[in-house]
Amino acid sequence: MTDPSILTAERILDTAEEVLRRFGPAKATVLDVARALGVSHGSVYRHFPSKAALRDAVAERWLARVSTPLVAVATADEPAPARLRRWLAELSGTKRRIAREDPELFDNFQQLATQSRTVVARHLDELAGQLAIVVADGVAAGEFGVADPALAARALLQATARFHHPAHVADWAEPDLDDDFDAVVTLLLDGLRARPAG
Repeated sequence: MTDPSILTAERILDTAEEVLRRFGPAKATVLDVARALGVSHGSVYRHFPSKAALRDAVAERWLARVSTPLVAVATADEPAPARLRRWLAELSGTKRRIAREDPELFDNFQQLATQSRTVVARHLDELAGQLAIVVADGVAAGEFGVADPALAARALLQATARFHHPAHVADWAEPDLDDDFDAVVTLLLDGLRARPAG
């Protein structure tokens, strides 16, 4: 039996992920997590006050695995158009890799994320914020001619949803997907490009 005094939030989240993998989001319970840890469910509730709070924390941590590495791309020292293409490719590639390597876990997390709308909204805000940095840098450098970088960032996420939004996971095995991605991103970059006045 685990000593509840050394139980950490990270350990609970690690175990919750394994429980989700085993039972799926619909059937996994806090009691299942507690049993797997060898503690009482009260010990889990001391860290996460409800099943919803635990579910949200698991979803948030999973989404952070996608968004956190993108910060380095968004803030890299390279021209904004190249950075933007690389950022979108990294987002798409990460989601596609996870779905390919562990489709069951990906499906479980997708179900979990749909139940954690606030967490997903924060995740999308974070992604849009990173893109807005790239777009604003491009405007400052004269590479992009956009009046509102934040609005452009949101539009970029929407325009590329087929390549990163889990609702499109069935499309990700299509043989021409990479070609489609390149065509869409090239079109978007052309639309963002600053044009001489007059």
